[in-house]
Amino acid sequence: MWLRFTLYDLRVIGHYLGTLVLFFAVLMLVPLGTALVFQEWEPASRYLVAAGITMVAGCTLRFLRIEPGRLSRRQALAVTGFAWVVLALFASIPLYFSGHYATYLDAVFDGVSGLTTTGASVIVDLDHLSYADNMFRFAMHALGGLGLIVVALSFGLFGRGGGASLFSSEGRSEHVVPNVVQTTQFIARITLIIVTVATAIIMGLCLGLGMEPARAFLNALWVSISGFLTGGFTPMQLSIMYYHSFPLECILMVLMILGSISFVLYAEVGKGNVSAFFRDIETKTMVLWIAVMAFVFTATLSSWSLFDDMLALLRRGLFMIISAFTTTGFQVVTTNQITTAFSNGAFLTLAFIMAVGGSSGSTAGGIKFSRMGIILKSIVANVKEALAPDSARVVVAYNHLGRRVLTPNIVKEAMTVFILYVITYVIGALVGIAHGGEAIPAIFESVAMTSNGGIITSMAHPGMAPTLELFYILQMWAGRLEFVTLLALIVEVGASLVPRRKARRS
Repeated sequence: MWLRFTLYDLRVIGHYLGTLVLFFAVLMLVPLGTALVFQEWEPASRYLVAAGITMVAGCTLRFLRIEPGRLSRRQALAVTGFAWVVLALFASIPLYFSGHYATYLDAVFDGVSGLTTTGASVIVDLDHLSYADNMFRFAMHALGGLGLIVVALSFGLFGRGGGASLFSSEGRSEHVVPNVVQTTQFIARITLIIVTVATAIIMGLCLGLGMEPARAFLNALWVSISGFLTGGFTPMQLSIMYYHSFPLECILMVLMILGSISFVLYAEVGKGNVSAFFRDIETKTMVLWIAVMAFVFTATLSSWSLFDDMLALLRRGLFMIISAFTTTGFQVVTTNQITTAFSNGAFLTLAFIMAVGGSSGSTAGGIKFSRMGIILKSIVANVKEALAPDSARVVVAYNHLGRRVLTPNIVKEAMTVFILYVITYVIGALVGIAHGGEAIPAIFESVAMTSNGGIITSMAHPGMAPTLELFYILQMWAGRLEFVTLLALIVEVGASLVPRRKARRS
């Protein structure tokens, strides 16, 4: 039976996971250095110990090395699938002992949320979190937003074996350039440029707000990382409301939109092919979808007492729409205001916006505009076929990095992922209701977790029921892997646990 991990497969998978774990140990040196700079000795000791434990585990896994050669597709799926959870478990070590989490599972929840760039957090007393712990949270956003495999490949950590398999196993099938390593380096370079520029601008705004230089720099860096990589973590409990700055909100809106655009389109625009961006099916679908949902959302909030004038309505409403469709999770209204003042219509509209998400090949989550556009094109094709003469051959084309013809396989892939997302949204809502939640908040929270949206209300909170928390962790994991990798991994593991049947002798 081919659906079975052999001992050789497990050793190969362990070797590659060990590489990622060692890299994660190196990443922990960033918060460790931050703690030393700001003389935060308790966090420094935590990250020193956590880095040591992670490094020992990584070296142990690396000892499984057996000259793996080129990774097979199934081995790559396993490495990618397991990596998100394994690294989250190591991330939970320094987080839990910070004293800002009610339970250990809460720390795991935030680790998964940080790496999957969901941005949902159950941390306690965020406003008094150390600089080192905050730096670690946003370092996880940077690693997870770009993609664990993308970052590893950009540093050449996997050598020449299995790069293409690992790249595609993370839900990335479109290459900016033919070479996988060059593609990952291009993605990292674009991110570095945009985050650096945004940090400089936002730091100036923070200095204008009266922050001291070091704090202004860190706040600017953190929200820039979280904004462009559509992560959602913020250094303060009130999220973006804390800054009370309309210019800052405008910059972050631009930053979130930039993060929700496919990196492949950045490459096309960089080549001078600007028209490719405007002709692309994702761009057209995004404009249509956001225009419709913005109208609906504005209508639901027009009578909301919190908005005392049209300017406040446009400012906060537009920010929440962009935060939702980019699946970032920034907020300019408090969680309490969302739960008490939002109408059911506003709740559901934001949920629909988060459910679709941004562009494929970007840092955003959700179903993606490309799939929604393909499904709409498929509907158009079916209507044309119904109206066309029997002898006519209907061909429907669309623009996505060139002219493409809509084929049954393309439609099937889009519909499969769409259905899996919808099923998970529904199941998650039912799980929330079973844990005593109201229907609308349960739906909203389920969509936020699966789409890696991060805007949470009342269901996810410190010390929540472990079964609900575990399911939310599963949703974040499944949404980040876009289901196909996760389902393939579950089938592989399940088949490996089934005892082999001995062949009967005749």
